[in-house]
Amino acid sequence: MTQRENDKALDPVRRRLLQLLAANGSNLRTASLAMGRNAVYLHQFIKRGTPKVLGEDDREILAEHLGCRPDLLRHDRRIRRAAHAKPPPPSGPYSAPKGYSAVPEADLRRAAAAGDLEEANEAWLFCDPLVRCESRAKPGDLWMIPVDGDSMEPVLASGDRILIDVSRTVPVRPGIFVIWDGMGLVAKRIEHVPLSDPPKVVLKSLNPAYDSHECLAEEIRVVGRPSGSPEGYRVVGGSP
Repeated sequence: MTQRENDKALDPVRRRLLQLLAANGSNLRTASLAMGRNAVYLHQFIKRGTPKVLGEDDREILAEHLGCRPDLLRHDRRIRRAAHAKPPPPSGPYSAPKGYSAVPEADLRRAAAAGDLEEANEAWLFCDPLVRCESRAKPGDLWMIPVDGDSMEPVLASGDRILIDVSRTVPVRPGIFVIWDGMGLVAKRIEHVPLSDPPKVVLKSLNPAYDSHECLAEEIRVVGRPSGSPEGYRVVGGSP
């Protein structure tokens, strides 16, 4: 296995640590000593998984050495899927090259199991002007969501990825949103039922082979709205 393949096999925190070290011209030995640890402490953390996670004090000292926020080195960094979605922590100043923002990709398998947005092993880099002008969102509010299934074809095909803004969780006007349906994350067009009391919405698939579904507005849990145009979606192909 090549070094690149070894690095890709690491969890997101260990991969991020290596990236931060490279961005700051540091290395595992120097950072270990800066933490007051022995010279091979971080080497064992990366290569042997010992310790399994970094303690709070270690994260604080290491983050100061790297010039980043401590939570970037925390393993349980996640978004709880409660009644309202919350934005992920914003990218730290050294979590991406200057002029770019790192956007986490959601792990759909974990989302299906627990309803949480959690980082997969990859992150996407977007230049800041694109985020500000085209996506119309703050970098810390963005997640990349893979599309699985054909219910939203021809607009969204299985294998596409959509950039969603998790600060937009209220479907004030009709559009495509990503919702939690109790089993996983799905993209649906949400439309309000006029004059309904209590308020109701219709969840629509764009593929005519799938039926629409009407439910109470309070029953749906909106994770976010695809960013980009006012109609609300941006499709991204390829890999991070």
